[in-house]
Amino acid sequence: MSSDLPVFISRKEAKSPFFVGVDLGGTNAKIGIVDDNGHTLSYVSMPTEVEKGPVDATRRMSDAILSAIRQAGLTHEEVVRVGLGSPGTMDIPAGKLVKPGNFPGWENFGIRDTLSEFCAIPVSFENDANAAAFGEYWTGSAKEFNSILLFTLGTGVGCGLVIAGRTLVGENSHGGECGHNIVDPSPHARMCNCGLRGHLEAYASATGVARRTFDLLEAHIPTSLLDRVNVETMTTLDKRKLPKMVYEEAKAGDQLSLEIIRETAWWLAIGTVTLLHTVDPQCVLLGGAMTFGGKGDPIGEMFLETFTDEIKKRTFPVLAERIVIKFAELGGHAGYLGAAGVARADYRIKGFANPLT
Repeated sequence: MSSDLPVFISRKEAKSPFFVGVDLGGTNAKIGIVDDNGHTLSYVSMPTEVEKGPVDATRRMSDAILSAIRQAGLTHEEVVRVGLGSPGTMDIPAGKLVKPGNFPGWENFGIRDTLSEFCAIPVSFENDANAAAFGEYWTGSAKEFNSILLFTLGTGVGCGLVIAGRTLVGENSHGGECGHNIVDPSPHARMCNCGLRGHLEAYASATGVARRTFDLLEAHIPTSLLDRVNVETMTTLDKRKLPKMVYEEAKAGDQLSLEIIRETAWWLAIGTVTLLHTVDPQCVLLGGAMTFGGKGDPIGEMFLETFTDEIKKRTFPVLAERIVIKFAELGGHAGYLGAAGVARADYRIKGFANPLT
């Protein structure tokens, strides 16, 4: 289910009640109509167009939701709740984006209630990484487990936690910000994207991999990567391509590239062990754009095996024996499916009440 489009079912096959899942990103918003079993009836994608401001984007998001409802063959009344997954720092109980880094001008915007007002459907609000984790928990590769940890590896290191069937939010809506766990306390530790030193994201994100790789290239350590890049003229944009190059050269047998991937797995394992000893989940999933080929790819499987081996060396024996570690399977659909799942969970907990928040 990781293709560009989800697998659809018909209205006749679907089980009510129905939910909307919205995965808000800096470039696009993905919106799906989902039934009570986690199956998709319709799906649309719309450009976020951040520069037009939050009210304009939210109004267009509402229009897209209503269009998706019609495409699914449903009436407005049959859709009982919307789930909205969003990136950035947020105040989840208040339904506000606080300071979303990729959404300039959207600070302190009450997106949950604004969307609810526009589409006249109650809205649940969730961190996008938690929403993706809930998608895998509800209908993905972790559906047989009660508690999971999902890493989404990309520009940053996103992390979602589902414990006993609920996402971990925390008192300040910062629960699950595990990409900012400290893995290197030294004064000269690498700088994280957030501006602080020593965080997991500084070592195990695509940005971190690019920076580590560039340092090795500057030192002119023998590698086939040097045949593909000119270190002296590399721009920031060029450096962003380095993780993909590392994967490609590792697949061709380049030893330095293989070592960079193994070291990335090592750093990720160091950050994960702390979490296993803190929240004790049943399952750890790796997803996102940087899984080095992922499931079935020799390099992806080597990455997963190294990650697993390093974890099991460092955890209590019972954890090493019981923890399940594998790749996520929903790909780019995890966000909207999980957001719909969060809406479904809220709907059930609220006793089928239908408040607008």
